[in-house]
Amino acid sequence: MNFRIVLELVQWLFLGYFVILNCIYLALNVVAMFGLRRYMGGASAAERVYSHLQMPVSLIVPAFNESATIATSIRALLQLHYQHFEVIVVNDGSSDDTLAVLTREFQLQPFPEAYRVQIKTQPVRGIYRSVTQPNLRVIDKENGGGKADAINSGINAARHPIFYAGDADSVLDPHSLEHVVRPFLEDPHTVACGGTVRIVNGCTVRGGFLERIALPRNPLALFQVVEYLRAFLAGRLGWSSFNALLIVSGAFGIFHRETVVEAGGFRADVIGEDMELIVRLHRRLSARRTRYRVTFVPDPVCWTDAPEDLGTLAKQRKRWHRGLAESLWHNRELCFARGSGAAGWIAFPFFVLFELLSPIVEVGGYVVMILSYAFGQLSAESLLAFIAAAFALGVMLSTSALLLEELSFRTYPKVRHLLVLFLVAVLENFGYRQINAFWRLQALFGWLTGQEIKWGVMKRKANWQQ
Repeated sequence: MNFRIVLELVQWLFLGYFVILNCIYLALNVVAMFGLRRYMGGASAAERVYSHLQMPVSLIVPAFNESATIATSIRALLQLHYQHFEVIVVNDGSSDDTLAVLTREFQLQPFPEAYRVQIKTQPVRGIYRSVTQPNLRVIDKENGGGKADAINSGINAARHPIFYAGDADSVLDPHSLEHVVRPFLEDPHTVACGGTVRIVNGCTVRGGFLERIALPRNPLALFQVVEYLRAFLAGRLGWSSFNALLIVSGAFGIFHRETVVEAGGFRADVIGEDMELIVRLHRRLSARRTRYRVTFVPDPVCWTDAPEDLGTLAKQRKRWHRGLAESLWHNRELCFARGSGAAGWIAFPFFVLFELLSPIVEVGGYVVMILSYAFGQLSAESLLAFIAAAFALGVMLSTSALLLEELSFRTYPKVRHLLVLFLVAVLENFGYRQINAFWRLQALFGWLTGQEIKWGVMKRKANWQQ
């Protein structure tokens, strides 16, 4: 077999990979469309049935050096449209005056209570309760090196059967808890539920509440709007239909407390503690032949701040891919395990082949195809076929996600907004996707070579807050 034949074989392998990948995503989009129709059709009836039934929820908010925004964030949480909930703020060894701000704003006083150490964490220095807000408590602890240790401390202190784990800088819809708790009422075997996360950049937030929805002006943030629509409304809704959802966003997730405690809580030694926990729950519960469900609620319930510069975005995406690698590796027994269902037999191998390893194929495909054409080893027809698979199908995926959004929630009702998003859905395939693939490739090789990585400080502008 000569070099030319080998090269042609490699070219067609790259082409086939892109075609299969995009076809699977298109299939998930179709499944998501039917799932969304069922959800929207039953939403009003469910609201009537469960409007007077509410499960108590513990809202756990990790805070590290959040003195500038923590008071506004907590006031917004305390005003959510929900009857039975408590707010637990975990001051994770902040070096600024986060605790002093909370003490001043909510009149905190030391509150001696029994602290159950069901999950091992860094030592707790004190527990405080608000004089003005009886459902607000603050845990002051030594820094645990990441979000996971802080959440675990909040789980130890939680009094209710399900808990929310989110970010201090996220903005929740006032009715978000009503939507995301519903699966626990409909199916008592639900162990985790995630909601849709949207980009808040460009919007107007006043007093911790979303006042006006708009598109960001920053190009990078605009690309992420389309990205999030595709990932949540199509991808996660599609996997949820098969009970094969392997990730619940760290920005907004609800969990069954006892199940998480039995699993050992969030791992503090991984980057992607949110995904790792979900994959671990699939592995443990399926191995025990326990009936369970990890589900997704498509309602727009949480808004998050997106990076607006390449440096911060690169850090985020490298850490996300590193977290993906760690989550799959630590729970590799789930793959093709007996009784693991679609999670172990479909979702897990898909995430390995088409998510974890995709940057190798994508970057390698671009390099091989371009060099082959430059040196006369690739015909123009083959190059066009590759471009169609890599770009045209990508545009179809993004535009189908926009279609799902328009047919359901219409978060962006203005025609101008839809035209801009359609243009972004096209343009993201010319540069943005490729640089993301390169960052993910760096993260993959960093993990394989054992390079240490930490979250560090993520630069946010947060110019949407008022």
